Amino acid sequence: MKKWYEENLDTDIIVSSRIRLARNYKKYPFSVRLSSSGAEKMIEETKRILLEGNTILSKEFEYIPVFGRNPIDKRALMESHVISPELVKKTIPCGVLLKNDESISIMINEEDHIRIQSVALGMNMSKAWDLADKIDNVLEESIEYAFNEKLGYLTSCPTNVGTGMRASYMMHLPALEWSGQLQNILYAIGKLGITVRGLYGEGTQAEGSLYQISNQITLGQSEKEIIENLNNIALQIAEQEKQIREQILKEKKEVLRDKIYRSYGTLRYARMLTTKEAMTLLSDIKMGFDMGILGEARPMISFYEFIMYVQPAILQKRVGTDLSSQDRDMQRAEFVRSQFER
Repeated sequence: MKKWYEENLDTDIIVSSRIRLARNYKKYPFSVRLSSSGAEKMIEETKRILLEGNTILSKEFEYIPVFGRNPIDKRALMESHVISPELVKKTIPCGVLLKNDESISIMINEEDHIRIQSVALGMNMSKAWDLADKIDNVLEESIEYAFNEKLGYLTSCPTNVGTGMRASYMMHLPALEWSGQLQNILYAIGKLGITVRGLYGEGTQAEGSLYQISNQITLGQSEKEIIENLNNIALQIAEQEKQIREQILKEKKEVLRDKIYRSYGTLRYARMLTTKEAMTLLSDIKMGFDMGILGEARPMISFYEFIMYVQPAILQKRVGTDLSSQDRDMQRAEFVRSQFER
């Protein structure tokens, strides 16, 4: 089946939209106090609700255990944005229910008992929200959630209490980054209840000029209000990125063209590439295509796929064997070159 990120090769500044809902069973202790036996019981109950129900959902999802899995498998799931770094580190039973097109993943026994995550390509938060909300409704038919009439959904971390929802856009912001204006913008939106994280969420660094812009406030606002506020700010950031790109193109066109073509040439012909180098170069050529600077044929996969497939664990999964650092760099360069061949 076609994956959600294979739908379209062109995403421009807003690369993807994501909704994450945090939920907890009322009858089980929160994950930080949950025993291994309790975790196993809770996992089995959640699997049964979704996989054994007489609905189309039971045919679309599979359960993938994470606890006890080998490190490369776990890391590859994280690099695919199917699970979080938090779930990778768990030391008691945990896992993920994954939809066959990977648009929805339900992490079980992460920081909360259930983390429903829905992703859509480009600026399509309404689709991501609709998918996550439908899954939440299916689960709530069989699960009594930890809920308070005044506070809303109760979560392990107080910052998620209320709707339990994090809405986020992955944005490609190379011009703002290059111009030095990004930090001022990030500081300003922090005052508006918006936070900025790296490629894999909280505690991670930005790579390839990719940033996750998401709501901080979950209490006192409805899901609709949270999404509308995030949409407005994301559009403003995207507009500022466009303006800076136009300014750079006007004032430093040849410098920009040289930078982009050098990156393009390196990707097409390099024999070794580190992950960080590949991410930086891919960011450059994405901007080059988006701005109409590169006239050559685009690579055969989407930018989102590209940034996943150059990651260390996913690369090794594709090859089917553990690789040394140098061998990974060689395989990464070979894969990248292959995507520009016709």
